[in-house]
Amino acid sequence: MNNYTREDILKMVRDEDVGFIRLQFTDIFGTLKNVAVTVSQLEKALDGGCMFDGSAIDGFADVEDSDMYLRPDLSTFAIFPWRPQQGKVARLICDVYKADKTAFESDPRFILQQVVGEVREEGYELNVGPECEFFLFHTDDDGLPTTLTHECAGYFDLGPLDLGENARRDMVLTLEDMGFEIEASHHEMAPAQHEIDFKYDEALTTADNIMTFKLVVKTIAKRHGLHATFMPKPKYGTNGSGMHLNMSLHRDGINVFSDPEDEKGLSREAYHFVGGIIKHIKAISFITNPAVNSYKRLVPGYEAPAYIAWSAKNRTPLIRIPAARDGDMRVELRSPDPSANPYLALSVCLAAGMDGIHNEIMPPQSVDCNIYKMTEAQRKEAGIDSLPGSLLEAVRAFEQDAFIQGVLGEDLSEKLIKAKTEEYRDYRGQVTEWEIEKYLHRI
Repeated sequence: MNNYTREDILKMVRDEDVGFIRLQFTDIFGTLKNVAVTVSQLEKALDGGCMFDGSAIDGFADVEDSDMYLRPDLSTFAIFPWRPQQGKVARLICDVYKADKTAFESDPRFILQQVVGEVREEGYELNVGPECEFFLFHTDDDGLPTTLTHECAGYFDLGPLDLGENARRDMVLTLEDMGFEIEASHHEMAPAQHEIDFKYDEALTTADNIMTFKLVVKTIAKRHGLHATFMPKPKYGTNGSGMHLNMSLHRDGINVFSDPEDEKGLSREAYHFVGGIIKHIKAISFITNPAVNSYKRLVPGYEAPAYIAWSAKNRTPLIRIPAARDGDMRVELRSPDPSANPYLALSVCLAAGMDGIHNEIMPPQSVDCNIYKMTEAQRKEAGIDSLPGSLLEAVRAFEQDAFIQGVLGEDLSEKLIKAKTEEYRDYRGQVTEWEIEKYLHRI
């Protein structure tokens, strides 16, 4: 995190010939928004004086109380490398405030700040390393996205099979120009599917980075004549895109998940953290998998988890404990997908894990075999439950979990329940091509 001062920002803007500054924030559904100001308005913006109509942003405010303000986080100042080098474009990520100068309680970034602050008071810090997958598809003659691709590359394939490697290379270089430390990039399992992994950081910075990452990937893809999509399951019959979250809890710079005396190398805090997530996972799914399409990915046979279990040995469960490097144990939650609002996703995961620590919730026995090869009877005997099978199931689970609702607050919880219930009802009323092909000639 950069500890920029107001004077630092003004000096960098002068020295780097910055002409525009984008003030960015994220709405409740995880969509990045911004307003651009010129340098002449920068000091006003730095003072939190940039006002916008909150009623025009889904889920933010009613028209009767719609004046809202953007307060920039100075540590997030960055210059966009892909914009002109004369009159450059920079950005600042902002927190949203109400007209009475108090924080907007349903601002996703504010919610994560609150959870992180409470955990910090106990001496803990959550580090998160995301694994963001996406597809690169062709656009049509009008520049609109399709699900078409000419390639048939698979996991770790390279050019000429991997037709997207040049675009992916430029994404990596652009991200590095913006201060990211890229650990790996590669082709994923499905044709046209890719993954770029950047180094872990504390939770708030990681959420900011995920939003920036998605903007960079989409922008660079467009410059290559492609469309990048973070849709969880854009094509039937192949793998979907996940956003695995690798989490580790630290105190005084030491990873508290590690215990070399334990047979799995895990501390009591680690077991309890896993226990808390498993306890709340059905409600968490409403946040980490917030789209109708999310549940097309969470089915057996395509590497995504469908059952609630954990393991230190195999990759089929919901939670995996990867092999430790130098005792650096972490918990990998494999169900989230990149349609999630990262601020809310990290908020509920951290809060649920801490609930496990506070109440010493032990997880069930680890499942160290391939869950997909177990029969229904074997899963039932082992006490293995399933993740929600649809967005509506996830809504109902969220409605029944007062703890997870409390993390988001009553206002945001009600808005999300209403919006996602309507989304599911709209989806349920659609007549799909599958139904036409299945029934039209038979009935």
